[in-house]
Amino acid sequence: MSTGLAALSTGFKGFARYLGGVLGADAYTKYLEHHRQAGHREPPMTEREFWRDRTDRQDSNPQGRCC
Repeated sequence: MSTGLAALSTGFKGFARYLGGVLGADAYTKYLEHHRQAGHREPPMTEREFWRDRTDRQDSNPQGRCC
């Protein structure tokens, strides 16, 4: 029984990661990874600053959005 629950849990976690990726929930993590790999000298934006900047850019340039 526990292997079935473990498999179900693993499947659900994978689906949640996939859905989060589709919806952009992992965008800040990807930004931090890119910022580190690109070797920027300034510190990265805070998570709050990142989401505010992203929202502002989407609002000023809405053609890439579906809704």
